[in-house]
Amino acid sequence: MSEHRVLEGRVAVVTGAGAPVGRSIALAMAAHGASVVVNDPSHAGETAAQIREAGGEAAASDDPVAEHAGARRIVEAALDAYGRLDIVVVGPASSPPERLVSDMGREEWDEAIAVHLKAHFNLIQPASALMREQRSGRIVTFSSAAGLRGEIRQAAHGAATDGVAGLTRVVARDLGRYGVTCNAIAPSAETLAPGGPAHLAEAVAAMVVWLASEAASDVNGQVFSVDGGLVGLVSHPSAGRTITKPGAERWTVEELAALFPATLGMDLPNPAPARPA
Repeated sequence: MSEHRVLEGRVAVVTGAGAPVGRSIALAMAAHGASVVVNDPSHAGETAAQIREAGGEAAASDDPVAEHAGARRIVEAALDAYGRLDIVVVGPASSPPERLVSDMGREEWDEAIAVHLKAHFNLIQPASALMREQRSGRIVTFSSAAGLRGEIRQAAHGAATDGVAGLTRVVARDLGRYGVTCNAIAPSAETLAPGGPAHLAEAVAAMVVWLASEAASDVNGQVFSVDGGLVGLVSHPSAGRTITKPGAERWTVEELAALFPATLGMDLPNPAPARPA
């Protein structure tokens, strides 16, 4: 176990802890002193056993976080096992198949929203009530580059995970006054790929542990890209250029057409220009 036990005495829930990134987070949390409720539909027991073999404290949960009742049982598992809950990490879920939005089925869309955005709300909602009452807590969410940048053939995954970034910023504002922080990680696609290098998952885990520690108590509502040794602070969406009229006046269609190229549209890149048929 780590000598730097920055999470000593804390209780954490980590979902998706059977996959490489989630497992690395659960192991790192335990190594830094946390008691961990390891949640995964198939491999929770394996990860929990690995933590206990290393001398840590862990309980296993296979409840589905994408279901509201299942997420509540995960929170209850932490209370039953350890009497409190200090840290919630909603680990990354698998990505759906790449597909143009015109070819996407409704089932693929619904599943992506469920395993990413809905799962985050399902777990954050009951956990936040506890954290608000105890006036402390750490929530770490998972967005993605597909959501933040907009990747081709990733409509469902991108929409769901960009929604997670928006949820993160709102939760941070809702709960910050109660001593609760909420921040998001956006790992690289290589980090989340099956069979990806272990050091990439470990880099994400280190960032999550730091965000869950007292050292990051004033870090709230932020999104961080993490790719191995590269950690980036993602800028909040804001208006980069503006055109204004005084008072209640508005722009006409003709004025917008005339002004746009030299103002808002100056050097504006098109991410996917039309190709000849």
